[in-house]
Amino acid sequence: MGASFQTPESDKPLPRLWDILAPSALRMNQSIPPDTGELRPTVVQTAVYHSDGSSSARLPDGFSLNFAQASAGADIDIRGPEFNFVRSIRVYNVTYASQRESGRDGDCNRSFSMRIGTYGTQGDFRWTRGANLSQLPEAHMGLERYGEHCPGIFHRSVFVDWRDYEGNYGFEQVNY
Repeated sequence: MGASFQTPESDKPLPRLWDILAPSALRMNQSIPPDTGELRPTVVQTAVYHSDGSSSARLPDGFSLNFAQASAGADIDIRGPEFNFVRSIRVYNVTYASQRESGRDGDCNRSFSMRIGTYGTQGDFRWTRGANLSQLPEAHMGLERYGEHCPGIFHRSVFVDWRDYEGNYGFEQVNY
């Protein structure tokens, strides 16, 4: 994938390189967590290129690197209609939807919060807050009885939908 990044502990102005970019001719050290036999997670250090300071740690002839800052949008021009599938992607983050009866009178307390993420002309992503339940696609599951006379509901989910380059609808939902 040709990735590079600046590690938090780096004291040099240039980013260190991920080992996926460097050719096998370079000496690479990757931090591998020790096998402790325990089922809990161990701390893994980021895999970076570690130079031993010798002059032999250089790129072989014919290899070059370009350092680039990632942008908020696409690296190429995607304004054309052939890239409409990118702009068709919608991300619905239902941060909470709940309703329950409370009090002596059986009042129904409802609360709902959702934001919608969209991609702009050049692939720039943005969130829109204050979305309402009616904006959820029909394919979304879990809130069908929301708004009825107060069945107990608590729901959180991320729902992503899109249209592919042929116009076919697709979606994925993760409840949490």
